[in-house]
Amino acid sequence: MVASAVAVLFSLIGLFVVPAAPTASWPLDPRPEVVHGFDPPSSTWGAGHRGVDLLGFPGQRVHAAAAGTVTFASTLAGRGVVVVNHGALRTTYEPVDASVRLGELVSEGQLIGTLQLGMSHCFPRACLHWGLLRGRTYLDPLTLVGAGPIRLLPIDGAAPVGRAQSRPPTVAAGARSGAWVGEAVGLSQPLGGDVGVDLGGRE
Repeated sequence: MVASAVAVLFSLIGLFVVPAAPTASWPLDPRPEVVHGFDPPSSTWGAGHRGVDLLGFPGQRVHAAAAGTVTFASTLAGRGVVVVNHGALRTTYEPVDASVRLGELVSEGQLIGTLQLGMSHCFPRACLHWGLLRGRTYLDPLTLVGAGPIRLLPIDGAAPVGRAQSRPPTVAAGARSGAWVGEAVGLSQPLGGDVGVDLGGRE
């Protein structure tokens, strides 16, 4: 009886649940455990978690989630940081001992460094803090690999209704440095604010 009622309800609403389609690759292999999820702050300087923490081990190889241009590869506030620009989006990786250099073009899955233990959010374990930004807006990087929030889509193909999630961000193929880099110093090493990495205890 209950099952029939649920079936009728969904047929009336005309919705079904689908995962977001992946548009990039996991930066750690094999697929890592997500220790801390995305929890954006309610204000610019508010507390929150502006990315996700992926469990790994010291020295583990870190890969570019998608093709792009390295726009930062250095130490920032005591931790190694790599930023890859994908056009409208950029991904951040920390703490990482970078094996790429500023301005280098990388392909999806290419090695960009190794995971460091120091400054890890999971200390004494090692975790990769993986971030995703569009401009200065933080997004959930798990949407890139199809592991973010589910979306409700109408069966008839019409626009989602209610609290359905928007289409996951897509990464442009062969993306090069975006305007956010040019604003600051072209292809020279940007400042911390331009990197999109927060320096608090939990980012």
